[in-house]
Amino acid sequence: MFKLEPRSQTSLWWTLASPLLALALTVAVGWMIFLFSGKDPVMGLQVFFWEPIKNAYAWGEIAIKATPLLLIALGLAVCFRSNIWNIGAEGQFVLGAIAAGWVALQAGAGTSPWIIAPVLLAGVLGGMAWAAIVAVLRDRFNTNEILVSLMLVYVAIQLLAYLVYGPWKDPQGYNFPHTRMFDSATQLPRLFAGSRANMGLWIALAVAVGVWLFLFRTRAGFAQQVGGLAPAAARYAGFSARRSLWTALLLSGGLAGLAGALEVTGPIGQLTPHVPMGYGFTAIIVAFVGRLHPVGMVFSAILLSMFLIGGELAQSRLGLPKSLSSIFQGVLLFALLAADTLVNHRLRWQGRKNRPVAAPPAQTAAPLAPATGD
Repeated sequence: MFKLEPRSQTSLWWTLASPLLALALTVAVGWMIFLFSGKDPVMGLQVFFWEPIKNAYAWGEIAIKATPLLLIALGLAVCFRSNIWNIGAEGQFVLGAIAAGWVALQAGAGTSPWIIAPVLLAGVLGGMAWAAIVAVLRDRFNTNEILVSLMLVYVAIQLLAYLVYGPWKDPQGYNFPHTRMFDSATQLPRLFAGSRANMGLWIALAVAVGVWLFLFRTRAGFAQQVGGLAPAAARYAGFSARRSLWTALLLSGGLAGLAGALEVTGPIGQLTPHVPMGYGFTAIIVAFVGRLHPVGMVFSAILLSMFLIGGELAQSRLGLPKSLSSIFQGVLLFALLAADTLVNHRLRWQGRKNRPVAAPPAQTAAPLAPATGD
């Protein structure tokens, strides 16, 4: 039988190999899902792993989904490294979209394209304001940030619904619940002709570099990580737990709000009830699959974007439910958690030990019969 034994030090080889093993396990599970669903497994895996990257247009669609996933995951990584569990990035994403949408609605004919800067800034401030509610309640009343941030997601969604069904509804929109289309001055420039990808991709990559510098090249980033790994050591070193809390939540909320602003000024172009697309929850998987490292999260954002697009294609081409992409995401995460066990442990075969053979019981000599005389 196999037995897990702790390693004396972390295995660098398995640190690099475990994501590949997790991906291989995900492919194997996907193969079985397609087989049991009566679909061709080769065609099913092609829909998930080849169709989303087969040409320049497909890569543009990857960029559209990877941009908000990467931005949100970068902020969540700072929180998780600080041992602060912000699960409500979806609500901060929605508030960023609302704030950016309000500024974009002020634009009209003759508005300068430079309005895109205050639009994006409004998105950042909106996300930070929503995250600040979580920070205040945790700081002042020691509430659980997991529950508070999660419940605020539904408040944000209802606030968006009120606005697009009520005061912000387009009067010329045939009674559909959405705002008017934003002015062209507020639209993000496209990366290249024939694609919907926009400059938001470069913003996300620049933020990834900034987060890397913050975490690994600044004292403040070091303090964040020490506070998450060893709170007692952080207090002894004089690092402020309160500052760490506010820094992590405001940075996370601001990046989620920026993602929301990029979404409504990019591919959507208006506010609708469908702005909440689950990016805030998917980004949690992106963060952990990327090992909470900015470089790793760039690749995991691309991979999870492939799963999202693959789910849409599986629905339209194979007649399978769109939620199949969520199954792939969950399998990938659990497979990675299982494979990561080998980073700090090794499997060792432990055969049956030879049991010592018990010695036979000692035989006692029979008593001598008494001698008889004649």
